[in-house]
Amino acid sequence: MNTGTDAIRAIVFGATGMVGEGVLHECLHHHSVESVLVIGRRPCGVHHPRLKEIVHNDFFALAPLEESMKGYNACFFCLGISSVGKKEPVYNRTTYDLTMNIARTLARLNPAMTFCYVSGAGTDSAEQGRLMWARVKGKTENHLRQLPFKGVYLFRPGFIKPTRGLRNAYALASVVGFFTPLWMILFPRYICTLEELGRAMITVSLKGYPRQILENVDIAAAARSLSPPAAA
Repeated sequence: MNTGTDAIRAIVFGATGMVGEGVLHECLHHHSVESVLVIGRRPCGVHHPRLKEIVHNDFFALAPLEESMKGYNACFFCLGISSVGKKEPVYNRTTYDLTMNIARTLARLNPAMTFCYVSGAGTDSAEQGRLMWARVKGKTENHLRQLPFKGVYLFRPGFIKPTRGLRNAYALASVVGFFTPLWMILFPRYICTLEELGRAMITVSLKGYPRQILENVDIAAAARSLSPPAAA
């Protein structure tokens, strides 16, 4: 039972990817999350009494979804693409423009919302570095922080150990994840688990966090402060 804090009503973007699926899994297994709306371009394949889903192809045309997006107090934005092989204008369009269009819409509809954005370790807040993806992610982070949400939290995981049993866990990550316990001792600043990432998002939505930018060590710390999950 949730005590002392409003229950989370979350919108999740990117639930068909490894990160989004893992975050959704944590939401559906924690008693503090009252309901979840998944918005994606294709079905996520998950069914749960507290889950609603909207399949929508164009994230630059959100007017038909606005009524359905009202009344939520958290957004877990896990949508993203690889920058490999992409020119900056294309990557900017699918990363910065798309994210900001969704975020601006949600800020207008739900100003009491907490917006959680999955960025990545090495993101360039100064927007001046040589890595294109890091500059674009940095610009996205910076502009999200200017929106009139109740709170904006920027998650910068490095390597993410996937959650066992989820369909979208990458095969390579699953194999490399075998060594994660040792790496988490040797390189804690560069590794977190997908469970920690999801639980950290729930934590900051419930009670905030001292910093807006959460690196791997912050993600782990926020996750530890959350009460254990409970069946719905």
